[in-house]
Amino acid sequence: MSAVADAKRLVVKVGTSTLTYENGRLNLRRIESLVKVLSDLKNAGREIVLVTSGAIGVGAGHLGLKERPRDIGGKQAAAAVGQCELMYTYDKQFSEYGHVTAQVLLTRDVVEDDRRKSNVVNTLCRLLEYGAVPIINENDTVATEEIEFGDNDTLSALVAELVGADALVLLTDIDGLYDADPHKDPDAHPIPEVRIIDQNLLNLAGGAGSNRGTGGMVTKLHAAEIAMAAGIPTVIMNGARPSRLYDLMEGQALGTLFVPHYTTGKEG
Repeated sequence: MSAVADAKRLVVKVGTSTLTYENGRLNLRRIESLVKVLSDLKNAGREIVLVTSGAIGVGAGHLGLKERPRDIGGKQAAAAVGQCELMYTYDKQFSEYGHVTAQVLLTRDVVEDDRRKSNVVNTLCRLLEYGAVPIINENDTVATEEIEFGDNDTLSALVAELVGADALVLLTDIDGLYDADPHKDPDAHPIPEVRIIDQNLLNLAGGAGSNRGTGGMVTKLHAAEIAMAAGIPTVIMNGARPSRLYDLMEGQALGTLFVPHYTTGKEG
């Protein structure tokens, strides 16, 4: 995985199931571990962009709701509460390692309008130039069906394309793509590398993931497809042990690597 190991500008996406417990409360130990690793990678000279899910799930847990809201109003209210807690936690953790965070909330209409997209690119690139860690989420508090990304896997791939990332890493609750659902089939085998995403592969991916998030393996495959088309290698790997990111960045084969037909070739 030298293409990933050589990445200077890295986009990491972490999902709700990785960030939280079943009750919606933040898994602080895991977040602390993730922030420590990302801070260390940054200290080593890499640029880090973090795309985070979890606002709605965390908000629902903080509000004492028994399940994730299904209506738009409920989702927006939960997101407003959860985003505050998320950013407070990230900012507190990153600051302990001497790094500054920046909150960036996006909706699909922003990246589909050329002028507004240009503003987003300029802001993100300037934040990286200043040495900050952009922390990006969908703006769930104002997002409606017409302007939402729908899942942060897609958002992370679009962000990777916008900032000209050298690699995209999707942290999830399984070890990568399998030839069957590993939660249901003990004989499921991992697929270490993918060069073409076709319908057969999409059929393997199944449906939605945990009840705390919106994504599943299908959305991750679509994200990988977007990134591959932009020349960005993508890895889907288990986020339960964030320290494994060290192994990945040292060239160890982990999870599933999606190999683009060409690379961005971005310098510095």
